Amino acid sequence: MTRIDLAGLTAGPAQVWGGIRLVPLLRETPVEGLRLSRELYGDGEGDPYEEGYGDGDGYGYVDLGGRSGYVSYIPHGFVAEWAPGEGQSAAYGTQLGGGGATAPVRVPVRRHHRLAKRRKGAAGIDRLRFLPLHLALEGYLALHFGGPSVAWDEWSQQAVRRGMSPREEDAYAGWQVRGLADALRVFEIHPRQCGVMVYAADALAAAFVVPHPDDYRALHPSLVQDLYGELVHQYALYSAPVPEFRARIDDAAGGIRTLADLRLAAHAQERAWTAAHDTLMARDLLETPYAFERVRKLGPFALYRFLPPFQRGRAEQHIGELITDGKGRVAYLKTFRLSEKQIRRGHLLRRLAGCDWHLGRTAEALGTTYEELVVRITRAGFGFLLNEHVVAQRMRETGET
Repeated sequence: MTRIDLAGLTAGPAQVWGGIRLVPLLRETPVEGLRLSRELYGDGEGDPYEEGYGDGDGYGYVDLGGRSGYVSYIPHGFVAEWAPGEGQSAAYGTQLGGGGATAPVRVPVRRHHRLAKRRKGAAGIDRLRFLPLHLALEGYLALHFGGPSVAWDEWSQQAVRRGMSPREEDAYAGWQVRGLADALRVFEIHPRQCGVMVYAADALAAAFVVPHPDDYRALHPSLVQDLYGELVHQYALYSAPVPEFRARIDDAAGGIRTLADLRLAAHAQERAWTAAHDTLMARDLLETPYAFERVRKLGPFALYRFLPPFQRGRAEQHIGELITDGKGRVAYLKTFRLSEKQIRRGHLLRRLAGCDWHLGRTAEALGTTYEELVVRITRAGFGFLLNEHVVAQRMRETGET
């Protein structure tokens, strides 16, 4: 598997709110044997589309094992349940908490063991608790996390001993993305809807797929608590309203005489919209080759996370996670769009690792100079890994400044 295959899902007519476009994904038949549903950690009172819904512990620490940890704002998690029949499952939400009027502000931290962990279920139903998007983000943060594979003099002792720890990235909660909460609030959910593609300024921000329409209805509000990249936030903030989807039926030739003719023409418009969406708007997501890593086997299903090729110049690249059934059909999908800076960091790390972290060979492979490579490493946020004195000496020896 190298690409995301959304076979069995079709794009319905889009709905627009300002610069946000929501495209429903519809299934003819749900995926059997896997369910996702919702459970809140907090009191669950209030508007689910408002900041602060579901008060509870917001920041989470995840023990990854091997003396490594993952710390993030974790608004919700999913529990997948699979069995021969239809079991229930849960998604839970959290948010930040504060101290008293005179006490200093404190942020409670909920501890988790692993990003994906099995749980015991009743009546022969198996469960897996995983943290959506954080599973994918940890995979991106762990990209060559160990640092230099060879202790070249240009790398500091910190780089050799500790690698890139700590490694961090920025993201925005959904309620910080302009117009998203309102769009989700007024969104009309279709009877067969099992997913949605979120666009900001007609750039794909995220894709979300679940196995059953009931699961989608339960988890639809969770999209406003998800994490979104810097690029998505900027597109939503500065974009003008995008055009709405409108079906236009041309009867210039007088071919529509009955309601049956009108129905056929309307269905033709829906098929045209679906084809245009799949071949134009979602093309980069579906045609990009990904590197998949299987995280856990779930009976007849499997949970994967994936990374893009980090190709410079490719307009759109996503990380994410998905669950597939025994036939390779996507039962669950959630993606996070990377910014250009994040793509450059991934590209640079892969080139360094491919050249055994030798700066001279990496510069040659990138078609650049030693000095320019050092500048790129510093701008990417990895300058603290370099031994400044040795790097300066190398540049003096090569005549670079």
